[in-house]
Order: sequence, then structure tokens, then C-alpha cells
Amino acid sequence: MAALSACGSDASSDGGGSDGSGASPAAGTSLTIAVTPDEGATPKTYRLTCDPAGGDHPQAEQACDAIAAAGASVFEPVSSDQTCTQVFGGPQQATVKGTYDGKDVDASFSRQNGCEIDRWEKLGTTVFNVPLQ
Repeated sequence: MAALSACGSDASSDGGGSDGSGASPAAGTSLTIAVTPDEGATPKTYRLTCDPAGGDHPQAEQACDAIAAAGASVFEPVSSDQTCTQVFGGPQQATVKGTYDGKDVDASFSRQNGCEIDRWEKLGTTVFNVPLQ
């Protein structure tokens, strides 16, 4: 719990001003990741902050790297006119809410078809912290 308090203190102590680099310290990443590993399972929830990596996510640094590599577009839903293969990748589901690089995020993930599997795999099992079977 002390790590959470420290992360919360760092985030709340940002004055929102510039640090001289032209980037606003408030424009960071703070996400709540809720993962349901199987049908009927209780969701597991993690808090993740980046720059610096923190929160209670068990692999915070690797998760931040995976999100940075995937980019902001991974949080965009699959377009309704996109053709997706009808393949079932598993019952896992996840939601990611908060801010990424200072922008609001409210995204849902599943493994219900090829397009959704692709989005899931861009973040990998590191972000969702769920071993696939």
C-alpha cells in the first residue's frame, strides 16, 4: 500500500506547470486496468502509472513499455465497418480507463474475433497480466 500512496502523492503533487522541457507534467499516463480472465471470474484490477512506472501493476515498467510501443490507437475501438475473422481467442475481457499521455481513455478489449485479438495482442499479456491458455 505504501507504493500506492507514493504514486498517488507524486501524481497529485504535479502542479500542472511546465518543467522546462515543453511537456506538461500533468500530461502523463494513469490507467485503471480491469481484467476478467474467464467467464464468471471476478475481475482483477490494477492501477498503472507511467513516467515513472508505478502503481500496483505487477509488471509496471514492462506494461508501460508495451503501451508506448502500441501507441494511442490501440485504445480506439474496432470500426464497425471493418471485416474481422470470426475466430474465438478466449473468454478474456479487459477495460482500460484513465489517461494516456494526458488524453482520456475508456477502452474495452476482448478476444472475440480476429480484430479484437489483434488489439489484445498489441498490449500483450504483460499489460493485462493474464496467461492465455
